[in-house]
Amino acid sequence: MKSIEAVGLCRDYPQRGAAARRALDRLDLCVDAGEVHGLLGPNGAGKTTLIKILSTVLTPTAGEARVCGFDVVVQPREVRQRIGLVLGGERGLYTRLSGRQNIEFWAALYGYGGRAAARRVADALESVGLAQRADAAVATYSRGMKQRLHLARSLIADASVLIFDEPTIGMDPVGAASFRAIVQALRAVGKAILLATHDMDEATQLCARVSLIDKGRILAVSSPAQLVANTALSSSLVFECADRQAAEALRAADGVKGFAELDPAAHRYRCSVESDRLIPALYSRLLALGATGLTVVQPSLEDVYLEMFRDGRNA
Repeated sequence: MKSIEAVGLCRDYPQRGAAARRALDRLDLCVDAGEVHGLLGPNGAGKTTLIKILSTVLTPTAGEARVCGFDVVVQPREVRQRIGLVLGGERGLYTRLSGRQNIEFWAALYGYGGRAAARRVADALESVGLAQRADAAVATYSRGMKQRLHLARSLIADASVLIFDEPTIGMDPVGAASFRAIVQALRAVGKAILLATHDMDEATQLCARVSLIDKGRILAVSSPAQLVANTALSSSLVFECADRQAAEALRAADGVKGFAELDPAAHRYRCSVESDRLIPALYSRLLALGATGLTVVQPSLEDVYLEMFRDGRNA
């Protein structure tokens, strides 16, 4: 049984005086138990609509979606009992209450009470690093702390499926690293996780597979490494060169398709080429210019994303 399965999923939004806007267009998606699956795409691609359907907030116009085998339209109660949802910002939080009171409220909704609830609440707050601020009003929390409280809320029910929508937005690097460690631990015990993110490093580190979505359609599904391997993207050279004029001259060199100044103060640049075969010649030219710190950078998932969605070509 698939943890998440969508087949031919469509969602139309009526518009006054105009044809309905199609947010999802015959979308297919499959997430296995114990899989962290990334959902990547520009704003307006359909990610949030898909998440709302899977969490029973919206109904599809056509097609089917199931969570742990339960239909999101026909069996919404069963679906809600099996999902944990993490949204960005303050949505779903009661800011006048403390962090502990928020989680206690959600524990009660899931049927936990007494000592069992107190223990689960304390464990959830401890796991996301909020134990010391548990009794402070959520209104006093930073954006990153609110994100961690969302995560604690998703853990309280011991859900089989976790759906994260930009879960690390606003988190500092320490908080983001802690979140990733929690995700890896959840994956190890068989949880299925759908992760909608704009953080390509996060997707690369956590996801077994990612789906690239735009205009409500899935454009590609693969592992991050395979997506990179399947593209025609070439490597880049990162270097430092005190002679700015000489470095800038590389923009017009044969075979150079991209040039960027990464750090003006450090005279640090990045130069990408049309083919990896040109790297040795460019490397030699940079050495002759007195460049230092030369590093060959392989293409990444972020490069694939930028290439696919640059200039709104798929948006």
